[in-house]
Amino acid sequence: MSIIALVGNPNSGKTTLFNALTGSNQHIGNWPGVTVEKKEGKFKHKEKQYSVIDLPGTYSLGAYSEDELVARNFILSGASDVVINVVDATNIERNLYLTTQLLEMGVKVVVALNMMDEAKQKNIEIDVCALSKSLGIPVVATIASKNKGLEDLIEKAVEYASSGEQPRIDISYGEEIDREIDRVKGFLDSSKSDHPKWLAIKLLEGDEEIYKLVEKKFKLPEDLLASIKEKTPDYELEIVDKRYAFVGNIVSLAVKKPAREVETITDKLDKIVTHKYFGIPIFAIIMFIIFQLTFVIGQDLLGGYVAGFVEFIGENLVKLLELINSPEWLQSFVSEGIFGGIGTVFEFIPLIVVLYFFIGILEDTGYMARAAYVMDGLMRAIGLHGKTFISMIVGFGCNVPGIMATRTLDNKKDRMIALLINPFMSCGARLPIYLVFIAAFFPNNGALVLFLLYAFGIVMALIMGKIFSKVLFKEESSHFIMELPPYRLPIFKYVIRSMWDKVWDFLYRAGSIIFVVVALLWVLSVLPFGVEPYSQESILGRIGTILAPIFAPAGFGTWQATVSLFAGIAAKEAVVAILGMVYAGVSEGTELVLALQDVFTPLTAVSFLVMTLLYTPCAAVLGTVKRETNSVKWTIFMALYTFVLGWIVAVLIYQVGRLLGF
Repeated sequence: MSIIALVGNPNSGKTTLFNALTGSNQHIGNWPGVTVEKKEGKFKHKEKQYSVIDLPGTYSLGAYSEDELVARNFILSGASDVVINVVDATNIERNLYLTTQLLEMGVKVVVALNMMDEAKQKNIEIDVCALSKSLGIPVVATIASKNKGLEDLIEKAVEYASSGEQPRIDISYGEEIDREIDRVKGFLDSSKSDHPKWLAIKLLEGDEEIYKLVEKKFKLPEDLLASIKEKTPDYELEIVDKRYAFVGNIVSLAVKKPAREVETITDKLDKIVTHKYFGIPIFAIIMFIIFQLTFVIGQDLLGGYVAGFVEFIGENLVKLLELINSPEWLQSFVSEGIFGGIGTVFEFIPLIVVLYFFIGILEDTGYMARAAYVMDGLMRAIGLHGKTFISMIVGFGCNVPGIMATRTLDNKKDRMIALLINPFMSCGARLPIYLVFIAAFFPNNGALVLFLLYAFGIVMALIMGKIFSKVLFKEESSHFIMELPPYRLPIFKYVIRSMWDKVWDFLYRAGSIIFVVVALLWVLSVLPFGVEPYSQESILGRIGTILAPIFAPAGFGTWQATVSLFAGIAAKEAVVAILGMVYAGVSEGTELVLALQDVFTPLTAVSFLVMTLLYTPCAAVLGTVKRETNSVKWTIFMALYTFVLGWIVAVLIYQVGRLLGF
């Protein structure tokens, strides 16, 4: 099977092109040995199947971040037959810098000159034939979002992959550097290395990974390596300048831009939404509106249908078990364990669907990039990198990819702090906990309470980030460079797919991890034989009773609340599942909302919600922290410091609330 690699700058439309080529025939996993996301897809062309690899978006092929390293290593491996380099036609000069690096590698490259419609709106004229001739490779004009030019692109890529042509690029870096490149290349040629010229250039650029590779594998003379290392700072800047000069010369011949840039809708909107003072309030208002819509649509319009459906299935399944004279323990497990526990979680699917749908729209329009941009000043004021907020936004879906997203940060300090504070972002797994307590105690102010929980998580993350930057990590932070994509109308099939991926992950966890947790705790709740099931005398009740005093100062020192919180360390959705199970068992037929109203007060409900927001993340997150840091010490630190912090804040809320008469 032929393999096509997609590579390009962030926001060049690479993922849109990937989706257009592969449709629903995609698989998402991780690259071997790393947790950077790997996207693979397939498509057929003239009865032949092709595999497409969507490499991480990157501005260059250095080794400053894991994304760059993954993209570079895959291209160097020679696994792909051809590389499609997606280039943003509205920002062609900067995008072609990556193209020159690909050509220096000696790989077969086809340029997909994407977003040609947006270039036209900006009155940018591009001579595609002249550009192709200057680069010496095929260049195809495309509009991936509208499926335009894709057939021609595939045709050119397939044809070029099977041809005997080899790409050539001749950039002169000046007499001295060219001489050094030829000198190093000569040694590498004698060692029969792949990509000798590219390796020589990267060595002169001061690429540490290449330096280690060359030193270990090719045994270059020590005096040569020492000479190169001494002159690297000068060489690196000169090489970058010459590359841009080369690109600038090509652009001057093939591209005509208006003397005065056209002010686009994006420019006009950005003056408002990225305003120095109004940017953050606008972000807060947008998120509040989304939460309000989530409750209006997800709960008021759709919530009842799902709850009724779950109840209908549960009742009829129990009746069926009674008809076939199944054992009482099985009926109890299905009724209280599965439908009393897991069924309670499923009832909140409409709200989760609606929330992810609206967040998907914000991402697809390009607004979420602005949210990260407007937070940069605040993040920098507390000693954090502006790009840290991007990983925090990802954490709203799930903390696992949020922590994985910290790999894009170059500075170790920034990356470790971003990793340690990400669990304070309210992931989708916490939503059922928030929603059931909101339904019980704050039904008229649901959107406001949900907004405040999300906001409080961000505030706590920023506070802990400041503390960590002063106490644990004192290195200097790197500069924040971020490109803002133009605003675009959302492509709803991609929004729906993104939403479905998150909802499916939620359902999968409910059907696997939570099922196992609920099954195990159900057994403990009905043993030993002879005691009242789901009572304090059961094994589960006794365990909860022993641990309950820990949470008494926070106002919820019941054994039921205690076991649900500890079950939540396996998976946060299990908190609601266990509460549903133990209270369904005690008073069959009573809704969990009513049961909670008998046990909690509005004050203790707030205390409990804050505890679930801040305390130890789930096992999947802790496992990701272990993989990312390769350290048991940091994993244990994460588990303990979040638990202690959650407990302290919950206790403070309860005790201060009591003093104030709540």
